[in-house]
Amino acid sequence: MPKLAANLTMLFNEVGFMDRFEAAARAGFRGVEFLFPYAFHADQIADRLSRFQLDLVLHNLPAGKWEAGERGIACHPDRVGEFQDGVGEAIQYAKVLGVSQLNCLAGILPQNVRREQASETLVENLRFAANALAKEQIDLLIEPINTFDIPGFFLSRTQQAVDLIGQVNAPNLYVQYDIYHMQRMEGEIAATIRANLPKIRHVQLADNPGRNEPGTGELNYQYLFKFLDEIGYAGWIGCEYKPKTTTEAGLGWRAAHGVQ
Repeated sequence: MPKLAANLTMLFNEVGFMDRFEAAARAGFRGVEFLFPYAFHADQIADRLSRFQLDLVLHNLPAGKWEAGERGIACHPDRVGEFQDGVGEAIQYAKVLGVSQLNCLAGILPQNVRREQASETLVENLRFAANALAKEQIDLLIEPINTFDIPGFFLSRTQQAVDLIGQVNAPNLYVQYDIYHMQRMEGEIAATIRANLPKIRHVQLADNPGRNEPGTGELNYQYLFKFLDEIGYAGWIGCEYKPKTTTEAGLGWRAAHGVQ
């Protein structure tokens, strides 16, 4: 049976962030994930994880000025020093929080930067991050994101991510495969996951259109959950969706799909 992790950036947002850990545990989740921990002291988050017996599945490396619309800086040639400092900060948090994998958002292609230059920067930054994380036995993930929701996002297709892994050539670099994003960009969800399963370390879900909970759109999640079991996917599945009403009201999808 798939292991579901509540994404606390998007779920249980009826309460403050630090109260979402308890809400997730009461709702039956055993794992959680979120975008960033950096607005809080690591010990505060570690206390919540311990108190409510939750595993923190992953969080992201620092991703630039998020409130200003930045969505990562790993492909920005003029931000390499900032990126490297962010890797160090993420490792400090991960060690306190017991996180074994960190996600790197590639970012939006900057204006007046050639795609080739951005690609070279991304490859070098991923090599740096993968090497630093490997010393702490942490995996590095890269996530293709659809360019309808985030126009100009540099990494937007599964094959592009797989090619990047080949270029970087780091044994701890994997794909974070978001079903919603890849449904919008390319479809063929089951076939793509099967073909690239050894390179996929984490899966996230939401239905399409709307990015709401499973059962609200076109994706057949009953089939996909069984499929993931059948092909031997053993990782977590992050529930990174926008509740259609409230988080609690929408959680019936789990029983309807035979997962908890």
